[in-house]
Amino acid sequence: MKRVLMILAALVLILMLICGALIAFAPTSFAVEREITIDKPINEVFEYVKLIKNQNEWGPWMKKDPKTRITYEGTDGTVGFVSKWDSEHPEVGAGEQKIVKIVDGERIDVELKFLRPFESKSLGYTVLESAGGNKTKVRWGFKGEMPRPMNVFLLLMDFDKEAGAEFDEGLASLKEILEKIE
Repeated sequence: MKRVLMILAALVLILMLICGALIAFAPTSFAVEREITIDKPINEVFEYVKLIKNQNEWGPWMKKDPKTRITYEGTDGTVGFVSKWDSEHPEVGAGEQKIVKIVDGERIDVELKFLRPFESKSLGYTVLESAGGNKTKVRWGFKGEMPRPMNVFLLLMDFDKEAGAEFDEGLASLKEILEKIE
């Protein structure tokens, strides 16, 4: 019996050491970014994407739960505007985004606060560049930190692939919507 207890204690110690090593060496930061080229002039694309309310049309999350409750504070398309969402859908959850910086014609930065299904904060951004003629390259992404010990989840899932697929879907919708506008 003593030998069995010693073996179990050794196994528990080994598992603890493995978990500690994973926590210590797993990355704590993440970033996801995707891009697309839209056949519209940069000023038209910028005027559309700076309005957070327009994300309800092209963003992938409203498609997952059209019943998402959304509230707004401030003037859309200006620094300080806040969009809050609340959904029972596990892939939508609850949170808010706030416009924290706008470089006219070039970039919109938002602070993202996720409340459910887990709490986190990250920086989202949309960057526009002329792609020649009447074409615009749009880069959409976000980056953030995952504190230890939660950072182990970054090893268990392909965060870039999973979130990136949603960004690809959203950008494809954005392109479709904008290229239909005359």
